[in-house]
Amino acid sequence: MTGLPVSAVRVKVPGSTANLGSGFDALGMALSLYDNVSARVVDGPPGSASVRVEGEGADSVPTDERHLVVRVVHKTLAELGFPAPALRLHCENSIPHARGLGSSSAAIVAGIAAGFALAGIDLRDNDNAELALHLAASQEGHADNAAASLLGGFVVAWQESGRFRAVRMQPHPDVSPIAFVPQVRSATDATRGLLPERVPHADAAFAAGRAALAVHAMTSAPELLLAATADRLHQDYRESAWPDTIALVRRLREAGVAAAVSGAGPTVLALPTGGRLPAEIAPNGFQVLRLPVDDAGVRIVEQA
Repeated sequence: MTGLPVSAVRVKVPGSTANLGSGFDALGMALSLYDNVSARVVDGPPGSASVRVEGEGADSVPTDERHLVVRVVHKTLAELGFPAPALRLHCENSIPHARGLGSSSAAIVAGIAAGFALAGIDLRDNDNAELALHLAASQEGHADNAAASLLGGFVVAWQESGRFRAVRMQPHPDVSPIAFVPQVRSATDATRGLLPERVPHADAAFAAGRAALAVHAMTSAPELLLAATADRLHQDYRESAWPDTIALVRRLREAGVAAAVSGAGPTVLALPTGGRLPAEIAPNGFQVLRLPVDDAGVRIVEQA
């Protein structure tokens, strides 16, 4: 017996975009692109699992207790004082893997939300939400994607006294994200390896000003997003990893559209005024997805 008050839960979690150009490892936004995870406690050896995956990752992710969501559920329950149960998982994935749209963060947040739900603990309580964010961000080393998937909307994330923190803000209604998603995949660890250990002071000052402006632009003045999303900290350094991505960012910006690399790439995020793209932009090799901001963050759809 696990002693868990809840035996089954269904979780819906949004994908996310991070950095938004100027806000490296600090700014994020939830997008209307979702993974759905159903978790049920079953008879079996403690800590074991069987997983069925549909959609993204169906042919590439583990289908036993090595699956990321399972590992996070078990780790979360341990943090909450419960033993690891045997689980049966069903994952319906729409968030592309390794494209810079927060698929791993979404899986982590889904596992944490499922763990809290199985323990009968309200994730929306402030103290619980802080713990959930810290658990999620600790696994990635930064909180921008995780905070967006957890809280929804537009987030500013930081680390303080060894704890990950975030605040959620409501984006301006004219913020209309469009994602340009290529077939090529990327690895966050590999692209981080392209970043220099030091940057010029002028670039750091530029980034600070533009990141501050981005908070104002995202929430109150979207007409300033082109200036606010300008970056000198990370995108150009990663050009060798995905030259087509950087080329598309430059073409969009030259046409007056706020654009940036989404997370670790290679997806491009565009925030066009009024949601309209210039007719001359023809992003060959990229799937174009209009992804409104998700306002709710992770949610428990069913619980039994």
